[in-house]
Amino acid sequence: MVNFRVVISDPAEGKAYQLELDEGTSKSLFGVTIGDTIDGTKIGLDGYSLLVTGGTDRNGFPMRRDLPGSFKKKVLLTRGVGYREREDGKRYRKMIRGNTISEAISQINTKVVSYGSKPLVECLTQPQR
Repeated sequence: MVNFRVVISDPAEGKAYQLELDEGTSKSLFGVTIGDTIDGTKIGLDGYSLLVTGGTDRNGFPMRRDLPGSFKKKVLLTRGVGYREREDGKRYRKMIRGNTISEAISQINTKVVSYGSKPLVECLTQPQR
């Protein structure tokens, strides 16, 4: 069972929203890489375009833009995503995930690039029964 949580950042408002996708919608995002723009209609946001900026897998390992593929790998890091500097000049070997969305990813971070006709808040709120 593959369910993604999509975090949608709205730079105009300075707010972030979370959206839980079901299995069918999640599978439509397989193969998308960090830096790609996805159509918002795939996830129920008509007229919106979203830029994929990152994500994490089920175990909390971050996705990194400069590592191609969807696998996990221990990489020697000096700065950037997945690295927290503790001492100047120190390098650490850290486990990170590649830049391609696969079934192992649990959260995808996105940013709104172009807006639709309805405000983002109205698109994300579910009607109460």
